[in-house]
Amino acid sequence: MTDQKKDKKLKKQDKPDNLKKSAKQQEDNYVEEKIPVRLYEFYKSHIIPELSKKFGYKNPLQVPRLKKISINVGVGAATQDPKILEGIAKDLEIIAGQKAVITKAKKSVSNFKLREGMKIGCKVTLRRARMYEFLDKLINLSIPKIRDFRGVSDKSFDGRGNYTLGIKEHIIFPEIDVDSVNRLFGMDVTIVTTAKTDEEARELLREFGMPFVKRENINN
Repeated sequence: MTDQKKDKKLKKQDKPDNLKKSAKQQEDNYVEEKIPVRLYEFYKSHIIPELSKKFGYKNPLQVPRLKKISINVGVGAATQDPKILEGIAKDLEIIAGQKAVITKAKKSVSNFKLREGMKIGCKVTLRRARMYEFLDKLINLSIPKIRDFRGVSDKSFDGRGNYTLGIKEHIIFPEIDVDSVNRLFGMDVTIVTTAKTDEEARELLREFGMPFVKRENINN
């Protein structure tokens, strides 16, 4: 074997080792940067002390917290045109930042030309960081864009500490380009908490910044 061939063989053998070393060095030096969730940090630093003071909780674990947020969209027109549901599901995925699940009819209703198993809506369930990020966006960016907004009702609790908010138009969310929207749709946003009573859940959401309408405005 000539010297030239030996040099080429050595270079081929050394090259992978050098690449492995550099890749390993990069991996060792890489530090993942975790961006704190603003609303969760606010919950720990502000809401826990405030609710503990108001309701007399002795342990921070007793303080109500968010469990999950469920977004449901019903599309009755999908019984006539199934393609409508595809576009709505894509918009919902953009809003929630998570893949939507298609929901199907559980019963047949002849008056509505609905058969069991037909696709009639979509839903998304958010937990942990995505849940807090969505709530932050909903309260501070989306709800203020509602026309003639005067506050959300504080009577939409289910008696077990869960709150449902109805949204008529999905274009209030900043991710949606109004010019490219072919069809408007509404949704129900259900905020599930660990609160044992509606009063505790109401105060939890109020501390998060949920703009509940004043009671004198409800009576009027």
